[in-house]
Amino acid sequence: MAKHTASPKSHSRQSSSLCSCFLSDCSVFTGGAMAAILFVWALWTVCNSLNPAIINLSSSSSSSLRADSLPTHQHKPSPFPSDSPGSTFYDDPSLDYTIGVPMKDWDRKRSEWMASHPWITPRKIILVTGSQPTACKNPTGDHLLLRFFKNKADYCRLHGYDIFYNNVLLQPKMHTFWAKLPAVKSVMISHPETEWVWWVDSDAAITDMEFTLPLERYAGRNLIVHGWENMVYENRSWVGLNAGVFLMRNCQWSMDFMEVWASMGPQSPDYAEWGRIQTSVLADRMFKNADDQSGLVYLLLKEKEKWGDKIFLENSFYFESYWIEIVGKLEDVSKKYEEMERADAALRRRHAEKTSELYWPKREAHLREEGYSQNSLRRPFITHFTGCQPCSGDHNKMYSGENCYKGMVRALNFADNQVLKNYGFYRKDLLDTETVFPAPFDFPANRSGLLLYLMDY
Repeated sequence: MAKHTASPKSHSRQSSSLCSCFLSDCSVFTGGAMAAILFVWALWTVCNSLNPAIINLSSSSSSSLRADSLPTHQHKPSPFPSDSPGSTFYDDPSLDYTIGVPMKDWDRKRSEWMASHPWITPRKIILVTGSQPTACKNPTGDHLLLRFFKNKADYCRLHGYDIFYNNVLLQPKMHTFWAKLPAVKSVMISHPETEWVWWVDSDAAITDMEFTLPLERYAGRNLIVHGWENMVYENRSWVGLNAGVFLMRNCQWSMDFMEVWASMGPQSPDYAEWGRIQTSVLADRMFKNADDQSGLVYLLLKEKEKWGDKIFLENSFYFESYWIEIVGKLEDVSKKYEEMERADAALRRRHAEKTSELYWPKREAHLREEGYSQNSLRRPFITHFTGCQPCSGDHNKMYSGENCYKGMVRALNFADNQVLKNYGFYRKDLLDTETVFPAPFDFPANRSGLLLYLMDY
């Protein structure tokens, strides 16, 4: 068999072809590599031009980061020139925020602080509320407390008030209802720019989001509580007032009064004795331990000349109302307000939330004849769920846990409807928290539009 042998010319062509392919592949590879290098170089040039403080990665430098090569954080300029250049009461090492260490000369200290901070706008009110530092025992308790807090935050946003929520025992021995006094004192010291501290219990809901506290009514008074003089001074009743909601002026009088009031509390060595004294003085008091509400009534009875002229018992409106009297009529109150809005186009006009307060006086014109009696269909300002204990669930045996829960849900949804209106929504059923509907234009005059929405949902 003949053996096939390639000719020298053929071999030369194959070698030339292989070399040509090799050179072609080399060119492609080299071109790609050069393109990649050029791309990296271009990217490095752009980055380096944008950030002059970029880290030097050359072979002659260390791989460690130099502090002076890192970008610096830019602080936003403060709208305030500076804190007081001179010393203030905050610089006094003896300053103490706690109950038991009396504050002295507070009116002068506040006045001097304000004078040294002319750029700070004086504030009328800060709302203070709070709850226990641990999770609630009641399964729905934490959710309810969140909703109660949202309710107060909504009100403060609408009225331009500050709010402080405290969930720690500032003085552990002053527990339960006594815990409010250390919180109020510390807020007064930390907010010298604020005239009034407004304590509102965690289980109280603001159910008229438009109502504004009549501060001008309290000129010359330093403590405002919901109460009745005949029940305090004639009946000597421990429920002649309610200490779960009060306004206290930020002044020396209040500092002094809180020290005397708190001296009956559980941190005092005379706590047990004060319980016996309160029970002996107050005709309807049936429990053992001294409480803040009984203590306040006691001071009005026994030290009226010293304190009474500065304490105002407010009962001209629902500064704080007993929930049993309120929750059963909330649907009727809602209907009353819808009737007003159907009759007055200005009340149902859509507007920004920030302009809401311009519309509140218009509604008052429709409510003048309604008054503030128990049978009134005016929105109650505050609905207080005394005895319901939403966090622990250990409610007063006078009523059931279900009644407490449904009452709280209805009151909170009733108040929330007033907020949702500014956001274009509406809750029809006060017991149905989850379901809301878009409010049609010109609602509630446009009832047919609402019916269409309801059918769609």
